[in-house]
Amino acid sequence: MDLPMMLAGRGLGRIIALRLMRLGLLLLAAAAAAFALMKLSPVDPVDAYLGPAIARLGPEQKALIAAAWGLDQPVLTQFTRWLTRILSGDAGWSTAYGAPVRTVLAERILPSLLLTLPAWLLSGVLGFGLGIAAGIREGSLPDRIIRIYAYVTASAPTFWVALLALTLFSVNLGWTPLCCSGPIGALPQEVTWVQRLHHLILPLAVLSLLGIAQIALHTRAKVAELMKADHVLFALAQGARPGDIARRSIARNAALPALTIFFASIGEILGGAVLAEQVFAYPGLGRATVEAAMKGDVPLLLAITLLATLVVSTGNMLADILYRIVDPRMRGPAPVLREASEG
Repeated sequence: MDLPMMLAGRGLGRIIALRLMRLGLLLLAAAAAAFALMKLSPVDPVDAYLGPAIARLGPEQKALIAAAWGLDQPVLTQFTRWLTRILSGDAGWSTAYGAPVRTVLAERILPSLLLTLPAWLLSGVLGFGLGIAAGIREGSLPDRIIRIYAYVTASAPTFWVALLALTLFSVNLGWTPLCCSGPIGALPQEVTWVQRLHHLILPLAVLSLLGIAQIALHTRAKVAELMKADHVLFALAQGARPGDIARRSIARNAALPALTIFFASIGEILGGAVLAEQVFAYPGLGRATVEAAMKGDVPLLLAITLLATLVVSTGNMLADILYRIVDPRMRGPAPVLREASEG
């Protein structure tokens, strides 16, 4: 192996090690912040768990339940015990659902993936396409329509749009179901994929259409800038069509900033899914997050926080990898490594 490849390999290994170390610290910080916020919350986990039955129990019974859950220990001890268990693969017990956290996550993660993953992909593809369509004809009628749509959807709250969509398409028109991921009263194993898709259409459409705005606006700005380059103006003067120019040269150059926004939008999609799942009563991780917060279910909320942080951080790392595929200038050793190898 020659010196440039050895230096590049060492540099890549160091970058991966630093990223993994940073990811570990980020997960720890996110878990600590979520744990502190839950402890500062006025919600009492025992009271939320007992509900109306709390009136029939005395302080002794409540103390026994708190001791069984480890809530009688100091806060730092509780967090240390949870951290030790999560490192061993045990996420704890969900007090809100009365089941292991691992079981709750396993039941909820598939519906959430069916909602958030297609919404994320659709918003990226549609946003990039609309951004190019607007940027190559800056100031035209399609450009104005796309910009108005992007500005409106970027400022519209997710829950408000979801309520409007539910009122229009489910209540007034009756085209889509009112709630859930399947017919009410049907067992999960009895629900067909056609029924699941029917219940998924409306929340998926809401998340996808709301996620378009940022990608479309950033792509439009980059494409409009590229359309003013000298070689593009020369091609237009020679009779080339804007669509052909966009497809052959501009789309690739505009893809790099679009990828940045695309992967950064993972967090926005996850946040929007929390509100959308509440409005549509969709049984995903977003609704489980709200239930865990309302009932003081610390183990479940911490596990979902770690999972969401891991997904967003992984998305950012994937963006760095895709940068090298889209932009050939980012492949190979860094300039410092090349200079060292040449010296």
